[in-house]
Amino acid sequence: MKPYQHGVYGDTTSTDIETPAQPTDGNAHHGYSPNKDAYLKRLRRIEGQVRGISRMVDEDQYCIDVLTQVAAATKALHAVSLGLLEDHMGHCVADAAREARDTGNDEAVQAKVAEATAAIARLMR
Repeated sequence: MKPYQHGVYGDTTSTDIETPAQPTDGNAHHGYSPNKDAYLKRLRRIEGQVRGISRMVDEDQYCIDVLTQVAAATKALHAVSLGLLEDHMGHCVADAAREARDTGNDEAVQAKVAEATAAIARLMR
């Protein structure tokens, strides 16, 4: 994996966005599909961090040290969520916009934008 691969760590300046084609076998692609392995690797790393935090609590480590690790895990999850959101916007919302352009019906794009807006609101809480 490249150190700063588009969509995985929230690279919003990248211009190498490639929207994968919809499969012809009827299975839907998700925006994160091209980066799935990188996401899974990052999530496994975060899972290990959380297990380490649990071990720290079990071993009665100093409160501030535990909180520091919680903050690091939270930041890592935030980075994953931003990457997923970026992939959703670049794939799902963009596909809906193309569909709206081709059909003249913008209901799908409005729904996708509403989904993204709700996801952003959840991330900001």
